[in-house]
Amino acid sequence: MSDLSSQVVDASRQENVEKILDTAERLFKHYGYSKTNVADIARDLSMSPANIYRFFSSKAEIHQALARRMLSVQYEALKANAAGPGSVEERLKSHLILMHRITVETMLEEERVHEMVLVALDQQWPVIEEHLTRIRHLLAGLIREGIDAGEFRAQDPMVAAECFICFGVTLCHPQLVAKKGRGEDEVEPLVLAEYMIRALK
Repeated sequence: MSDLSSQVVDASRQENVEKILDTAERLFKHYGYSKTNVADIARDLSMSPANIYRFFSSKAEIHQALARRMLSVQYEALKANAAGPGSVEERLKSHLILMHRITVETMLEEERVHEMVLVALDQQWPVIEEHLTRIRHLLAGLIREGIDAGEFRAQDPMVAAECFICFGVTLCHPQLVAKKGRGEDEVEPLVLAEYMIRALK
């Protein structure tokens, strides 16, 4: 097969993959992950289930690909924030605030999406771990920049990044955010962010 033919085949395959993922995501959001099966996805696409299995071996694999795609969108937003204007301190604060907003808006406000997230936490942890590794390196780069600029004290950026992630988990872990009350005793994201920044100085 020529390089051109190979590229055409790859592009066609990717187009089919995206169609399957788009349809699966829409059905999962509408009916719920547990109530949707591969036959439902195939029917909506006017395909046979066997054709779906040419691209994904199971519903779980489709969900894994959706989780990876959703987290990739999240990462790109956080990466853009990290490369934005302002001091490192300002960008780290906005990182936590953005993470919290993404968690609330993308993962919690729709009940069916929340179900998909819970399934990912339970069954697709390697995908989430990949995402956390990327975030860890993104934060370490920011903290290293802050150290070089004199904003933060000398320290191991990777250790600091891991501590930053652990500290911020209450702002971005879907189950924890969902269970947090809206009472007067709730600490705002900005307050938590400012507290963490002080630990870096």
